[in-house]
Amino acid sequence: MILESHFSPALGLGNCHAQTVFPTLHRSKPWVATRSEWLDTPDGDRLALCTPRPLADDPERPLVLVLHGLEGSVNSPYVQGLMTALLARNFQVAVMHFRGCGGVPNKLPRAYHSGDSADPRWLAALLKARFPATKLMAVGYSLGGNVLLKWLGEDGDASQLAAAVAVSAPMDLAASSRRIRQGLSRFYQRHLLKSLRESLERKTQDPALAGALPNLHDPALFRDFQHFDDAFTAPLHGFAGVQDYYSRASSKPLLGAIARPTLILHAEDDPFICPSAIPHEAELSSDVRLELSRQGGHVGFVSGSLWRPRYWLEERIPDFLEQHR
Repeated sequence: MILESHFSPALGLGNCHAQTVFPTLHRSKPWVATRSEWLDTPDGDRLALCTPRPLADDPERPLVLVLHGLEGSVNSPYVQGLMTALLARNFQVAVMHFRGCGGVPNKLPRAYHSGDSADPRWLAALLKARFPATKLMAVGYSLGGNVLLKWLGEDGDASQLAAAVAVSAPMDLAASSRRIRQGLSRFYQRHLLKSLRESLERKTQDPALAGALPNLHDPALFRDFQHFDDAFTAPLHGFAGVQDYYSRASSKPLLGAIARPTLILHAEDDPFICPSAIPHEAELSSDVRLELSRQGGHVGFVSGSLWRPRYWLEERIPDFLEQHR
């Protein structure tokens, strides 16, 4: 089902770039304290699970697993805001750091990618084993949103999740790669690639890993995402090349197989995502609700006014999850 969103942009923040950038400037410092638990993965790596409060097996308080975006973390403003909103609604919250995120390198040469559904699936099974009476839900932003939708589609009716929300997900990775190479979107690409480079440089400080990583001084590697994904992401994660990666890691072909109540929130003016990546009604299962707004940018959706902003996602996401608690 595709519906028009009720979101209305803040006065003074109608531009897609203003919507995208404003939250990172207005709420730049983390304000929710969390503790991290390091979990050993089956392949000998580690993941961080960040929680603001101790988790409990409580059928009255669903646990929401949050998947951040590219180079994000528990300290990202959108994650901080969501945690605050969910805790106020008596949900439990846990944030999974993708491998190597949060400023701490992972142990293996591999990193994470836009189709990396195996890690949250493994983590969800661990959480369900620990808290069998607790409903498990999930929210994914950007890259994490695509991972979440792919995971839901792959698992179908066997999914461990009771409900899910994906925000600004690049459901067609090839189309999104083209979009972020155009116009002002190239500035976002430059910023993200710089962050990826810094993460990889931290990783090369481990002599055991340095030889398995590409030459970080090669300017072609960080020219754009297509070059980076072809030279680094694809070969390191078992893909034949960048086109194979984009094809197999995109969630769009799997949306029809989703069998859990799922909300997708997306803005047509998203500067990261090509409009052709937005699915048609026929591509969605009956359990998927796609709410489209004309404006909102990428993980923006700031309403109210420039002087008194309201973070609409922190109202809409808990409202949807409340319906399935």
